[in-house]
Amino acid sequence: MSNQKKQWGAIIVMIALFAMIAFVTNLCSPMAIIVKNDFGASNVLAQIGNYGNFIAYLVMGIPAGMIIAKIGYKKTALLGLVIGIIGILIQWASGHVGKEYAFAIYLIGAFISGFTMCILNCVVNPMLNLLGGGGNKGNQLIQIGGVFNSTAAVCVYILMGALIGDAAKAHIADATPALMIALAIFVIAFIVISFTKIDEPEQAPVDTSLIKGALSFRHFKLGILGIFLYMGIEVGVPTYILQFLTSEQGGSMAASTVGLIVAVYWLMMLVGRFIGGAIGGAVSSRTQITIVSTLTIVLVLFGMFAPESMQVNVPAIDWATLTVTSESVPVGIFAFLLVGLCTSVMWGGIFNMAVEGLGKYTAIASGIFMTMVFGCAVMVAIQGWVADLTGSYMTSYWVVVFCAAYLLFYALVGSRVSKREE
Repeated sequence: MSNQKKQWGAIIVMIALFAMIAFVTNLCSPMAIIVKNDFGASNVLAQIGNYGNFIAYLVMGIPAGMIIAKIGYKKTALLGLVIGIIGILIQWASGHVGKEYAFAIYLIGAFISGFTMCILNCVVNPMLNLLGGGGNKGNQLIQIGGVFNSTAAVCVYILMGALIGDAAKAHIADATPALMIALAIFVIAFIVISFTKIDEPEQAPVDTSLIKGALSFRHFKLGILGIFLYMGIEVGVPTYILQFLTSEQGGSMAASTVGLIVAVYWLMMLVGRFIGGAIGGAVSSRTQITIVSTLTIVLVLFGMFAPESMQVNVPAIDWATLTVTSESVPVGIFAFLLVGLCTSVMWGGIFNMAVEGLGKYTAIASGIFMTMVFGCAVMVAIQGWVADLTGSYMTSYWVVVFCAAYLLFYALVGSRVSKREE
């Protein structure tokens, strides 16, 4: 765009929001350790923060697009940040009330925060594309935003691991420093965006009849199911690594150590996004998804059946002395961590294939895609239910194998375009 040189403030803010989305979203999985131990919840109920956060996408996905059409990107971002501040404060308050109310209040806060994450996701991706001028430059800014997104995810697992310490003694109030960091970022972002000039395109009114048109494309319908199941892979893999390693099955490691180990998963996503951005112009989305879904199946099956006696050393931190140490984990867990390399390119690749040939329906298709993020709540719950039913976290990873198998089918067969909108 011609005014791109004047928009660096807006670009920096949008990239910061991209990072903040990951920071707040990824608080939910470490918080599940606290919920499980503080309230004696099952594996299914322990993930209730994730459910609230991601079910909000189902409720808010399409309405968020309509809000943008009504008031524009900047005002929508400010609205999202105000809602986010309220959500964080409610989660913080849940750690300072009676135990009989804390669980319900925490869930309400997570649900409200989910509204914010959905709204900001609907703002950040198209705005970075716009600020970059579209095309390769726009995509490059989105990839840069993705790098910061993954970096924030790494940081939140390390931070929460340090705050939780002994999982058996953890309480919601222990997460206060992380919540206050998130709150501060929301407030600072609100102030900066308020004073940042953002040139926005004129918004066309949203015609809800376009939803029916978008859903008339077979490859698009199969694609949104792919996004639904992809969320089960991205969040389910690290979530149950965390639960396994802090349980008796995994040796009851300290949450601080486990937090650092799980951060490796998000570090792998960071590396994968660098690679994906570098080769994206030369390797098709179909090829990328075929390769990474196949590799995911191989890694997860290996992780499930590898003997626990086979151990590898991973770095850890002794927070009491602030020294770097090492911790032995089953080699299968290390295979699960490597899945992060695969999930790093899945969202973009699935989206690219699903909207191929949609023409005028592409914009509304993006809103529909955002609603499918609630697949995380469903698939993580199913994985937790399998873990409770079988008494084995490893057995629960059959859910991840199923999700990856569908993505392989979609890349090879389901993504083929049968008709195009002129």
